[in-house]
Amino acid sequence: MPVRCLRCAVAAAVVAVVGGCVDREGARPRAFPLRTGGPRPDQLPAMLTSEPPFRYPADLYAQKVQGNITLRIYIDSAGAIRPESTLVAESSGYPALDSAAVAGSRDLRFTPARLRGQPMAVPIYFPVYFRHPEAAPLPGDTILKPGKR
Repeated sequence: MPVRCLRCAVAAAVVAVVGGCVDREGARPRAFPLRTGGPRPDQLPAMLTSEPPFRYPADLYAQKVQGNITLRIYIDSAGAIRPESTLVAESSGYPALDSAAVAGSRDLRFTPARLRGQPMAVPIYFPVYFRHPEAAPLPGDTILKPGKR
């Protein structure tokens, strides 16, 4: 079942070890690399994927199960995800939600990070939120009224 609406959709944003940032212009996620001891890019990767590629598992959707998953993904110097390096850094507690997040991450596309104008590969944390439109908000969720940002 594809997820389309913002409220019931998977909201994806990219965060750093110590926090994250979402660009308010169009609510586009911004990427922050993990601290690995290597050089930090001058320009962070930016997500190009317009529709979240994550599919809510039908049986969990029917049960109104919700969850947050944090993936560790590796964005190569061309902006592609290296699927073999993707792992669940923080589980939702539901293996099917975790698997759906990992599977969907394969379709994410980014502009590569840059260091002194040259593209570079970076690992990042990428949170995936599965929300059901009829379920109660999870602790920490911000409730926005329809039409407000």
